[in-house]
Amino acid sequence: MQDVSEYSDNTSNYELFTFFCEQIIGGKISTFSSLKRMAAPVIVNKKSHSVIMQAFELLKKTNWGFFSGISPRSHAKLWKELVIPDKNFPDAGDLKRTLQISNIYIAMLDIHGYTKFCMDSRKNLSMMHILDRAIEFEISKICTACGAVSQRERGDEVVVVAASATDIITASLGIIDYFSKTNVVRDPLVSTERSADASALPVFKISAGITGGNTTSPLIITEKSTLSGFLLNSAARLQMRANELSPQESRIMVARQVQMQFLKENAQSQCSLVKNNAVYFFYTGHIEFKGVMIPACEMIFNEEERYKEEYSDDMISLFEAIRENAWEQRIFTDLIKLITRTVMAMPHFLVTPAEPLEGITVITNKSIVDLGKRAKLAYAANDDYDYAVTLLHKIIEIITMIPSFDRLILDYLQIISARYTGLLNAYNENVDRQIESNAVMVFQENYNAWETAKKGVQMFEKLRETARKSESITRKKTLWYNLIKQKRNELAFTLYAGKE
Repeated sequence: MQDVSEYSDNTSNYELFTFFCEQIIGGKISTFSSLKRMAAPVIVNKKSHSVIMQAFELLKKTNWGFFSGISPRSHAKLWKELVIPDKNFPDAGDLKRTLQISNIYIAMLDIHGYTKFCMDSRKNLSMMHILDRAIEFEISKICTACGAVSQRERGDEVVVVAASATDIITASLGIIDYFSKTNVVRDPLVSTERSADASALPVFKISAGITGGNTTSPLIITEKSTLSGFLLNSAARLQMRANELSPQESRIMVARQVQMQFLKENAQSQCSLVKNNAVYFFYTGHIEFKGVMIPACEMIFNEEERYKEEYSDDMISLFEAIRENAWEQRIFTDLIKLITRTVMAMPHFLVTPAEPLEGITVITNKSIVDLGKRAKLAYAANDDYDYAVTLLHKIIEIITMIPSFDRLILDYLQIISARYTGLLNAYNENVDRQIESNAVMVFQENYNAWETAKKGVQMFEKLRETARKSESITRKKTLWYNLIKQKRNELAFTLYAGKE
């Protein structure tokens, strides 16, 4: 059969299918619409319908790329969102190329330790084949059970697409369960048990970023049926942020819109994650990515980290203070309150610094609380901004010794302390000018020592530090607040995720 016009009642289904196969492989048919147009003379014969559907399955495998494995039965929700159905063949249709709809979600997952595993297994290639099969087939099975579809990217990365926030979150957690040998999902329909040779694989940790649920962030299916667009890129950046926050443990960052859609979907009929209270969304503020602000959350699924709920409100209060540019007092005091609530909620820790810090030889939860109280007193009650900012830096030094301390809070602490240090430098310059102008009043009987000390820098700096705390230096708070007003634009910040 060289042309469809040659079709007759005597033409076998095999011959007709072979003809369509040649057209698909030769690139003359790339969509179901074009298949139907070519098959128009034979469609009237119902005997040909099964052949047309077989040809459609081949067309999917050769032209649908990422979505070649979906069907109305295995991925009902995705099919509805991704496919333009044919009115005569309801199980067939054309793949949409631009998806500007709210019911599309993307997760980008990265497998920690993949490269090291490959290096360690270079003399035992069978282990690498086992891991390869797990990523290609086992993860695909988990995703299909969740109504999602997955594809491996660049060796250790997996991209997952789903048509609901519940599906994308369940699939992501299912993958984490599989590689970490945990049981967060606890859904009988989603099996994350390792079978056969895969049980020999070590535990792998996963970092993930999830976005979607927003019509303003389109997803493009390219001519080669790969994914492109801001949704994919922002998922990758959230995954990078998850990896920064937790390079050694599994971590998931989600766009706030995903959290809102998840809660909305489970308001009436609850999935197993909600029924089992398995996840908690910890708001982490806005992340800037390529000029776009992404409100984000960390999804807490590890029971040992649920203590973060205890200081969630304090975190939100700090974000509000930052958004309002409340540098005069609220940002400082809210930051100290957050640090205090964090160490009070954390499991007990004990760290011995190389040298005593502020008279502290052994660092415990209580010792950080005490430092916080000192810093707050110096700033809010005594107008001793120099000492308050110095204590902030001491707290940073201590916190970096605590492996389990929340990295997100440490990031904000470092950024805010740097801003206050910049303010302090300008503040001290102003105070020092007052000291010069009022040296006789400030030093009184020590005025001669002051003049002499100018010749010795070390003594000069020490006396000036003492002088800065003198009652003779007036309107300290006014000076500090005025500097904040002058530099407000320089103080504003957001966390940035992306390429520099």
